[in-house]
Amino acid sequence: MGSLKNIPFNGTPEQEAKLKDVIARLKDQRGALMPILQQAQEIYGYLPYEVQKIISEELNIPIEEVYGVVTFYSQFSLYPKGKYKISVCLGTACYVKGSGDVYAKIQELLGIEGGQCTPDMKFSLDACRCVGACGLAPVMMINDDVYGRLTPDKVKEILDKYE
Repeated sequence: MGSLKNIPFNGTPEQEAKLKDVIARLKDQRGALMPILQQAQEIYGYLPYEVQKIISEELNIPIEEVYGVVTFYSQFSLYPKGKYKISVCLGTACYVKGSGDVYAKIQELLGIEGGQCTPDMKFSLDACRCVGACGLAPVMMINDDVYGRLTPDKVKEILDKYE
């Protein structure tokens, strides 16, 4: 959670009102936490501490319970997504051809871990299991652009295109 301190929360009063409306509509349903979290992530793009706290207080459940659900399910993110969303395939075909090294190089160059976003909100990094381009392995995507036959030394040149 240390790197979250570098990313300020920029929620708006409109977003908070929308979230509270969702909570009011769903809170009496059994199992309401999951759909509330899903809609909260749609509203904010991710689930920072501040959003989890609102949900915790409005549902009158411990923040630890909310955090436990958020961190258990891969569909939820504690981090915002960047303007450029990098997804590196770590599926079998890509992994055996070196995508793990490509992923590590991106982490090194951007100074972030998987699932995180750079402090300037430019890049976010995630791993995925398959992008359907096994013949080009190893593969990464930046938004909708696909890059194949990657090596760690090609990564900087590709990232520089997005500067």
